[in-house]
Parts: sequence; C-alpha cells; structure tokens
Amino acid sequence: MKKGIHPDYKEITVLLSDGTEFTTRSTIKTKDGTFKSEVDSKNHPFYNQNKKLQKKADRIDRFNRRYKKS
Repeated sequence: MKKGIHPDYKEITVLLSDGTEFTTRSTIKTKDGTFKSEVDSKNHPFYNQNKKLQKKADRIDRFNRRYKKS
C-alpha cells in the first residue's frame, strides 16, 4: 500500500438511538471517538412494516364503517 493516501482506520464506539452501544473499526472522523446514530432497526420505517400495515388496516375499517350499506 502507498503511504499517506489512505484514511485513518481506527476503533470507534457507535451509540444507537435506543442507548445500545458497540465498538467497531471505521474511517469516520469523530471528535471524541463516538458516532451517535439517530436511526436504527428499532425506529427506521423499513423495519417497522407491521405498524404501517396496522395503520392501513385501521383506515380500511374506518372507511368500511363510515360508508357501509345499510
């Protein structure tokens, strides 16, 4: 490898939004060696598909109650 062209690869602590933390190695530049993530698998919409399906089912039920044939 050529010297001086590669970024520093150092150990950092990743702090997730739910308080979980773990140590890994990265080239991310941080002031104190800690990366604070705002999004993780507990609050990202991709992982919360069940909640979205439940909301959709609630809207369908509300529509059916409102416009139900008597």
